[in-house]
Amino acid sequence: MKLVQYILRKIIPFFFGALIFVSLILNLVDLFMNISRYLELSVPAKSVMLVMVYYIPKTIWYAAPIAFLFAVTYVLSDLYAHNEMQALFASGVSLYVFVIPIIVFAIFCSIGLFFLEDKLVVPYLEKKQTLQSTLLEEQKDANNENVVVLSENSKIIYKAKRYRDSQKRLDTLYIIFRTDEMTLDSIIYAKNAMWDEKTEVWKLDSASVQYQKDGNSMKIIPLASSYTSRLTESYEIFRRSEVNIESVNVEDAKIYINHLKKAGLPYGEPLSVYYKKFAFPLIFLIATLLAIGLTGKTRKNVLLISLALSIVAVVLYYVFQMMTMVLAKTGVIPALMGAWLPDFVFMIISIVLLKFSRT
Repeated sequence: MKLVQYILRKIIPFFFGALIFVSLILNLVDLFMNISRYLELSVPAKSVMLVMVYYIPKTIWYAAPIAFLFAVTYVLSDLYAHNEMQALFASGVSLYVFVIPIIVFAIFCSIGLFFLEDKLVVPYLEKKQTLQSTLLEEQKDANNENVVVLSENSKIIYKAKRYRDSQKRLDTLYIIFRTDEMTLDSIIYAKNAMWDEKTEVWKLDSASVQYQKDGNSMKIIPLASSYTSRLTESYEIFRRSEVNIESVNVEDAKIYINHLKKAGLPYGEPLSVYYKKFAFPLIFLIATLLAIGLTGKTRKNVLLISLALSIVAVVLYYVFQMMTMVLAKTGVIPALMGAWLPDFVFMIISIVLLKFSRT
Protein backbone atom coordinates (compact mmCIF):
# COMPACT_ATOMS: atom_id res chain seq x y z
CA MET A 1 0.00 0.00 0.00
CA LYS A 2 2.86 2.39 0.74
CA LEU A 3 4.34 1.71 -2.68
CA VAL A 4 0.98 2.49 -4.28
CA GLN A 5 0.71 5.77 -2.39
CA TYR A 6 4.32 6.61 -3.18
CA ILE A 7 4.09 6.17 -6.95
CA LEU A 8 0.69 7.89 -7.26
CA ARG A 9 1.82 10.83 -5.11
CA LYS A 10 4.67 11.32 -7.56
CA ILE A 11 2.68 10.91 -10.79
CA ILE A 12 -0.59 12.73 -10.03
CA PRO A 13 0.94 16.21 -9.34
CA PHE A 14 3.01 16.03 -12.55
CA PHE A 15 -0.04 14.83 -14.46
CA PHE A 16 -2.28 17.70 -13.34
CA GLY A 17 0.54 20.21 -13.73
CA ALA A 18 1.20 19.11 -17.31
CA LEU A 19 -2.55 18.92 -17.98
CA ILE A 20 -3.10 22.53 -16.93
CA PHE A 21 -0.07 23.72 -18.90
CA VAL A 22 -0.97 21.94 -22.16
CA SER A 23 -4.66 22.89 -21.85
CA LEU A 24 -3.72 26.53 -21.37
CA ILE A 25 -1.46 26.44 -24.44
CA LEU A 26 -4.25 24.95 -26.58
CA ASN A 27 -6.72 27.55 -25.34
CA LEU A 28 -4.30 30.38 -26.06
CA VAL A 29 -3.65 29.03 -29.57
CA ASP A 30 -7.39 29.17 -30.28
CA LEU A 31 -7.51 32.70 -28.86
CA PHE A 32 -4.57 33.98 -30.94
CA MET A 33 -6.07 32.45 -34.11
CA ASN A 34 -9.13 34.68 -33.71
CA ILE A 35 -7.83 37.66 -31.75
CA SER A 36 -7.56 39.92 -34.79
CA ARG A 37 -11.23 39.35 -35.58
CA TYR A 38 -12.20 39.94 -31.95
CA LEU A 39 -10.39 43.28 -32.00
CA GLU A 40 -11.78 44.21 -35.40
CA LEU A 41 -15.37 43.59 -34.26
CA SER A 42 -14.79 45.13 -30.79
CA VAL A 43 -15.88 41.94 -29.01
CA PRO A 44 -16.13 42.47 -25.21
CA ALA A 45 -13.38 40.82 -23.17
CA LYS A 46 -16.05 39.13 -21.04
CA SER A 47 -17.45 37.33 -24.10
CA VAL A 48 -13.97 36.25 -25.22
CA MET A 49 -13.28 34.85 -21.75
CA LEU A 50 -16.57 32.95 -21.89
CA VAL A 51 -15.51 31.35 -25.19
CA MET A 52 -12.25 30.26 -23.53
CA VAL A 53 -14.14 28.83 -20.55
CA TYR A 54 -16.42 26.80 -22.84
CA TYR A 55 -13.32 25.47 -24.64
CA ILE A 56 -11.65 24.19 -21.45
CA PRO A 57 -13.28 20.69 -21.48
CA LYS A 58 -12.13 20.10 -25.07
CA THR A 59 -8.57 21.26 -24.33
CA ILE A 60 -8.47 18.90 -21.34
CA TRP A 61 -9.64 16.08 -23.62
CA TYR A 62 -6.81 16.88 -26.06
CA ALA A 63 -4.16 17.43 -23.39
CA ALA A 64 -4.88 14.55 -21.00
CA PRO A 65 -3.09 11.75 -22.94
CA ILE A 66 0.01 13.91 -23.54
CA ALA A 67 0.11 15.04 -19.91
CA PHE A 68 -0.26 11.51 -18.56
CA LEU A 69 2.38 10.06 -20.86
CA PHE A 70 4.79 12.83 -19.84
CA ALA A 71 4.05 12.37 -16.11
CA VAL A 72 4.62 8.61 -16.14
CA THR A 73 7.70 8.85 -18.38
CA TYR A 74 9.30 11.58 -16.30
CA VAL A 75 8.59 10.01 -12.88
CA LEU A 76 9.85 6.56 -13.87
CA SER A 77 12.92 8.02 -15.62
CA ASP A 78 13.66 10.12 -12.54
CA LEU A 79 13.41 7.04 -10.33
CA TYR A 80 15.88 5.26 -12.61
CA ALA A 81 18.21 8.25 -12.63
CA HIS A 82 18.34 8.37 -8.81
CA ASN A 83 18.82 4.57 -8.50
CA GLU A 84 15.51 4.18 -6.69
CA MET A 85 14.32 1.59 -9.17
CA GLN A 86 17.51 -0.44 -8.68
CA ALA A 87 16.92 -0.43 -4.93
CA LEU A 88 13.35 -1.53 -5.53
CA PHE A 89 14.45 -4.40 -7.80
CA ALA A 90 17.05 -5.46 -5.25
CA SER A 91 14.35 -5.70 -2.59
CA GLY A 92 12.48 -8.26 -4.71
CA VAL A 93 9.80 -6.02 -6.25
CA SER A 94 9.62 -6.40 -10.03
CA LEU A 95 8.84 -3.57 -12.44
CA TYR A 96 5.55 -5.18 -13.42
CA VAL A 97 4.33 -5.32 -9.83
CA PHE A 98 5.49 -1.74 -9.19
CA VAL A 99 3.56 -0.28 -12.13
CA ILE A 100 0.25 -2.08 -11.47
CA PRO A 101 -1.17 0.98 -9.58
CA ILE A 102 -0.29 3.19 -12.57
CA ILE A 103 -2.05 0.81 -14.97
CA VAL A 104 -5.16 0.66 -12.77
CA PHE A 105 -5.17 4.46 -12.51
CA ALA A 106 -4.82 4.68 -16.32
CA ILE A 107 -7.84 2.38 -16.81
CA PHE A 108 -9.97 4.62 -14.59
CA CYS A 109 -8.71 7.65 -16.52
CA SER A 110 -9.70 5.96 -19.81
CA ILE A 111 -13.23 5.44 -18.53
CA GLY A 112 -13.28 9.02 -17.26
CA LEU A 113 -12.09 10.36 -20.63
CA PHE A 114 -14.99 8.64 -22.42
CA PHE A 115 -17.60 10.16 -20.10
CA LEU A 116 -15.79 13.51 -20.14
CA GLU A 117 -16.26 13.73 -23.89
CA ASP A 118 -19.80 12.37 -23.97
CA LYS A 119 -21.24 14.38 -21.06
CA LEU A 120 -19.10 17.52 -20.85
CA VAL A 121 -16.95 18.14 -23.92
CA VAL A 122 -19.77 17.82 -26.49
CA PRO A 123 -22.28 20.27 -24.92
CA TYR A 124 -19.65 22.85 -23.97
CA LEU A 125 -17.93 22.64 -27.36
CA GLU A 126 -21.29 23.30 -29.01
CA LYS A 127 -21.77 26.35 -26.77
CA LYS A 128 -18.27 27.53 -27.61
CA GLN A 129 -18.74 27.16 -31.35
CA THR A 130 -22.16 28.82 -31.29
CA LEU A 131 -20.97 31.77 -29.20
CA GLN A 132 -17.76 32.15 -31.21
CA SER A 133 -19.66 32.09 -34.50
CA THR A 134 -22.04 34.75 -33.16
CA LEU A 135 -19.21 36.98 -31.93
CA LEU A 136 -17.32 36.62 -35.21
CA GLU A 137 -20.52 37.02 -37.25
CA GLU A 138 -20.07 33.64 -38.89
CA GLN A 139 -23.56 32.18 -38.47
CA LYS A 140 -24.26 29.49 -41.02
CA ASP A 141 -27.33 29.61 -43.22
CA ALA A 142 -29.41 26.48 -42.67
CA ASN A 143 -31.55 27.10 -45.77
CA ASN A 144 -30.92 24.63 -48.54
CA GLU A 145 -31.39 24.51 -52.31
CA ASN A 146 -32.18 21.54 -54.59
CA VAL A 147 -32.56 19.11 -51.72
CA VAL A 148 -32.68 15.36 -52.25
CA VAL A 149 -33.29 13.10 -49.23
CA LEU A 150 -33.77 9.34 -49.18
CA SER A 151 -35.87 7.56 -46.57
CA GLU A 152 -37.04 4.03 -45.71
CA ASN A 153 -34.02 2.42 -47.35
CA SER A 154 -34.52 4.49 -50.50
CA LYS A 155 -38.20 3.53 -50.86
CA ILE A 156 -39.11 7.21 -50.41
CA ILE A 157 -37.25 10.00 -52.20
CA TYR A 158 -37.84 13.67 -51.40
CA LYS A 159 -36.86 16.24 -54.02
CA ALA A 160 -37.45 19.89 -53.14
CA LYS A 161 -36.41 23.07 -54.88
CA ARG A 162 -35.80 24.84 -51.60
CA TYR A 163 -35.86 24.29 -47.83
CA ARG A 164 -36.60 27.33 -45.61
CA ASP A 165 -35.39 26.65 -42.09
CA SER A 166 -37.11 29.59 -40.38
CA GLN A 167 -40.52 28.23 -41.50
CA LYS A 168 -39.57 24.55 -41.65
CA ARG A 169 -40.97 24.54 -45.17
CA LEU A 170 -40.19 22.70 -48.38
CA ASP A 171 -40.99 24.40 -51.70
CA THR A 172 -41.84 22.71 -55.03
CA LEU A 173 -41.75 19.25 -53.54
CA TYR A 174 -41.82 15.92 -55.37
CA ILE A 175 -42.02 12.71 -53.33
CA ILE A 176 -41.32 9.43 -55.10
CA PHE A 177 -42.52 6.16 -53.57
CA ARG A 178 -40.98 2.86 -54.63
CA THR A 179 -42.00 -0.74 -54.02
CA ASP A 180 -39.95 -3.35 -52.17
CA GLU A 181 -38.54 -4.33 -55.55
CA MET A 182 -37.44 -0.68 -56.03
CA THR A 183 -39.83 -0.12 -58.93
CA LEU A 184 -41.89 3.06 -59.22
CA ASP A 185 -45.11 3.02 -57.20
CA SER A 186 -46.39 6.61 -57.12
CA ILE A 187 -45.38 10.27 -57.13
CA ILE A 188 -46.77 13.09 -55.00
CA TYR A 189 -46.38 16.72 -56.00
CA ALA A 190 -46.91 19.62 -53.61
CA LYS A 191 -46.38 23.34 -54.07
CA ASN A 192 -44.99 23.34 -50.54
CA ALA A 193 -44.99 21.29 -47.35
CA MET A 194 -44.84 22.41 -43.71
CA TRP A 195 -43.41 20.41 -40.81
CA ASP A 196 -46.01 19.70 -38.11
CA GLU A 197 -44.32 19.70 -34.68
CA LYS A 198 -47.18 17.85 -32.98
CA THR A 199 -47.62 14.93 -35.38
CA GLU A 200 -44.03 15.05 -36.71
CA VAL A 201 -45.29 14.60 -40.26
CA TRP A 202 -44.97 16.83 -43.32
CA LYS A 203 -48.28 18.54 -44.09
CA LEU A 204 -48.66 18.99 -47.84
CA ASP A 205 -50.29 21.92 -49.58
CA SER A 206 -53.99 21.38 -50.39
CA ALA A 207 -53.18 21.43 -54.09
CA SER A 208 -51.06 18.28 -53.79
CA VAL A 209 -51.53 15.70 -56.53
CA GLN A 210 -50.72 12.00 -56.47
CA TYR A 211 -49.79 10.05 -59.58
CA GLN A 212 -49.86 6.26 -59.33
CA LYS A 213 -48.40 3.81 -61.79
CA ASP A 214 -51.04 1.95 -63.79
CA GLY A 215 -49.36 -0.49 -66.12
CA ASN A 216 -47.10 1.54 -68.37
CA SER A 217 -48.76 4.87 -67.61
CA MET A 218 -49.48 7.14 -64.66
CA LYS A 219 -52.98 8.04 -63.44
CA ILE A 220 -54.08 10.78 -61.06
CA ILE A 221 -55.71 9.52 -57.88
CA PRO A 222 -56.93 11.21 -54.66
CA LEU A 223 -54.16 11.88 -52.17
CA ALA A 224 -53.91 8.69 -50.07
CA SER A 225 -53.26 8.97 -46.33
CA SER A 226 -51.40 5.65 -46.44
CA TYR A 227 -48.69 7.55 -48.33
CA THR A 228 -48.78 10.96 -46.61
CA SER A 229 -48.57 9.33 -43.15
CA ARG A 230 -45.15 7.96 -44.13
CA LEU A 231 -43.67 11.46 -44.61
CA THR A 232 -41.94 11.47 -41.22
CA GLU A 233 -38.36 12.33 -42.19
CA SER A 234 -37.32 15.06 -39.72
CA TYR A 235 -36.93 18.63 -40.99
CA GLU A 236 -33.36 18.66 -39.59
CA ILE A 237 -32.25 16.31 -42.35
CA PHE A 238 -33.13 18.92 -44.98
CA ARG A 239 -30.86 21.58 -43.48
CA ARG A 240 -27.71 22.64 -45.26
CA SER A 241 -25.42 21.80 -42.33
CA GLU A 242 -24.16 18.26 -41.90
CA VAL A 243 -23.93 16.46 -38.59
CA ASN A 244 -20.37 16.21 -37.29
CA ILE A 245 -20.19 12.97 -35.31
CA GLU A 246 -17.28 14.31 -33.25
CA SER A 247 -19.43 17.18 -31.98
CA VAL A 248 -22.36 15.06 -30.76
CA ASN A 249 -22.69 12.52 -27.98
CA VAL A 250 -22.81 8.76 -28.49
CA GLU A 251 -26.61 8.53 -28.41
CA ASP A 252 -27.14 11.27 -31.02
CA ALA A 253 -24.35 9.87 -33.20
CA LYS A 254 -26.04 6.47 -33.21
CA ILE A 255 -29.37 8.03 -34.23
CA TYR A 256 -27.73 9.90 -37.10
CA ILE A 257 -25.90 6.82 -38.37
CA ASN A 258 -29.13 4.80 -38.23
CA HIS A 259 -30.76 7.52 -40.32
CA LEU A 260 -28.01 7.23 -42.94
CA LYS A 261 -28.48 3.45 -43.02
CA LYS A 262 -32.23 3.86 -43.32
CA ALA A 263 -31.82 6.31 -46.19
CA GLY A 264 -29.35 4.07 -47.96
CA LEU A 265 -26.64 6.75 -47.80
CA PRO A 266 -22.89 6.18 -47.21
CA TYR A 267 -22.15 5.93 -43.50
CA GLY A 268 -18.59 4.51 -43.35
CA GLU A 269 -16.94 7.74 -42.24
CA PRO A 270 -19.41 8.67 -39.46
CA LEU A 271 -19.45 5.06 -38.27
CA SER A 272 -15.65 5.03 -37.93
CA VAL A 273 -15.80 8.31 -35.96
CA TYR A 274 -18.51 6.73 -33.78
CA TYR A 275 -16.25 3.74 -33.02
CA LYS A 276 -13.39 6.17 -32.34
CA LYS A 277 -15.35 7.59 -29.41
CA PHE A 278 -14.88 4.22 -27.69
CA ALA A 279 -11.36 3.49 -28.97
CA PHE A 280 -9.64 6.81 -28.28
CA PRO A 281 -9.98 6.80 -24.44
CA LEU A 282 -7.77 3.69 -24.32
CA ILE A 283 -4.88 6.01 -25.20
CA PHE A 284 -4.41 6.42 -21.43
CA LEU A 285 -3.59 2.73 -21.04
CA ILE A 286 -1.44 2.76 -24.18
CA ALA A 287 0.40 5.85 -22.95
CA THR A 288 1.12 4.12 -19.65
CA LEU A 289 2.53 0.99 -21.28
CA LEU A 290 4.58 3.10 -23.71
CA ALA A 291 5.98 5.17 -20.84
CA ILE A 292 6.97 2.06 -18.90
CA GLY A 293 8.67 0.59 -21.95
CA LEU A 294 10.47 3.81 -22.92
CA THR A 295 11.85 4.81 -19.51
CA GLY A 296 15.12 3.80 -17.99
CA LYS A 297 17.06 4.12 -21.24
CA THR A 298 19.10 7.11 -20.03
CA ARG A 299 19.89 8.93 -16.80
CA LYS A 300 20.78 12.29 -18.33
CA ASN A 301 18.47 15.16 -19.25
CA VAL A 302 15.50 13.24 -17.85
CA LEU A 303 13.04 16.14 -18.17
CA LEU A 304 13.96 16.97 -21.76
CA ILE A 305 14.03 13.35 -22.93
CA SER A 306 10.73 12.55 -21.18
CA LEU A 307 9.07 15.51 -22.86
CA ALA A 308 10.51 14.58 -26.26
CA LEU A 309 9.47 10.92 -25.97
CA SER A 310 5.95 11.94 -24.91
CA ILE A 311 5.47 14.29 -27.84
CA VAL A 312 6.92 11.86 -30.39
CA ALA A 313 4.82 8.93 -29.13
CA VAL A 314 1.56 10.90 -29.09
CA VAL A 315 2.22 12.48 -32.51
CA LEU A 316 2.93 9.06 -34.03
CA TYR A 317 -0.30 7.71 -32.54
CA TYR A 318 -2.34 10.65 -33.86
CA VAL A 319 -0.77 10.46 -37.33
CA PHE A 320 -1.38 6.71 -37.57
CA GLN A 321 -4.96 7.21 -36.37
CA MET A 322 -5.50 9.88 -39.04
CA MET A 323 -4.26 7.46 -41.69
CA THR A 324 -6.54 4.63 -40.58
CA MET A 325 -9.54 6.97 -40.36
CA VAL A 326 -8.89 8.16 -43.94
CA LEU A 327 -8.67 4.53 -45.08
CA ALA A 328 -11.96 3.80 -43.31
CA LYS A 329 -13.57 6.87 -44.88
CA THR A 330 -12.60 5.73 -48.38
CA GLY A 331 -13.76 2.18 -47.69
CA VAL A 332 -10.30 0.59 -47.96
CA ILE A 333 -10.67 -0.88 -44.47
CA PRO A 334 -13.80 -1.45 -42.31
CA ALA A 335 -14.97 1.37 -40.06
CA LEU A 336 -14.30 -0.70 -36.93
CA MET A 337 -10.70 -1.29 -37.99
CA GLY A 338 -10.21 2.40 -38.78
CA ALA A 339 -10.99 3.28 -35.16
CA TRP A 340 -9.39 0.37 -33.32
CA LEU A 341 -6.32 -0.48 -35.42
CA PRO A 342 -4.13 2.30 -33.89
CA ASP A 343 -4.92 1.01 -30.39
CA PHE A 344 -4.13 -2.55 -31.42
CA VAL A 345 -0.82 -1.65 -33.13
CA PHE A 346 0.43 0.61 -30.36
CA MET A 347 -0.60 -1.93 -27.74
CA ILE A 348 1.65 -4.47 -29.50
CA ILE A 349 4.49 -1.92 -29.66
CA SER A 350 4.05 -1.25 -25.94
CA ILE A 351 4.20 -4.95 -25.10
CA VAL A 352 7.36 -5.35 -27.18
CA LEU A 353 8.98 -2.39 -25.39
CA LEU A 354 7.97 -3.87 -22.04
CA LYS A 355 9.81 -7.10 -22.85
CA PHE A 356 13.04 -5.10 -23.19
CA SER A 357 12.48 -2.93 -20.13
CA ARG A 358 14.95 -2.98 -17.27
CA THR A 359 13.42 -5.04 -14.49
